[in-house]
Amino acid sequence: MAEVIFYLLEQEKVDDKPAPHALACQLAARLYRAKQSCMILCETQQQAEQMDELLWQLPAEAFVPHNLSGEGPPRGTPVQINWQLPQRLSQQVVINLQQQCPALPGNVRQIYDFVPGEDAQKQQARERYKHYRAAGHQLDTRPASSLDESQNG
Repeated sequence: MAEVIFYLLEQEKVDDKPAPHALACQLAARLYRAKQSCMILCETQQQAEQMDELLWQLPAEAFVPHNLSGEGPPRGTPVQINWQLPQRLSQQVVINLQQQCPALPGNVRQIYDFVPGEDAQKQQARERYKHYRAAGHQLDTRPASSLDESQNG
């Protein structure tokens, strides 16, 4: 079973970006530096394109090789951005930006998810949490600020 880490978002925006998007960029960069590939699973193609743009805006020293689904080299890049779950998933780490719980294959060992402060979105996160728990995944909840702390340590 996968380890699912929910980050509790203390604010709606980080550096004028939606908090889940900003933190997804941080996670993708951290995973890339740790030589782990990941997939950012978006709700829509438009959201995927926004994530693509945000990753391009990272400083040059924090560059993360990434591409949108169907683009890039044949074997993909360390960070893949999808809005639909591919038939085969080579990444073992998923950053979930979807509102519903994705039906992930068994090879996924780590899932990152977010709990926004807004009530309707918070309720959707609770539903995902229940789904993951019912599926037998190991769950952990952390404040979003712990992501910054782990990069400095």
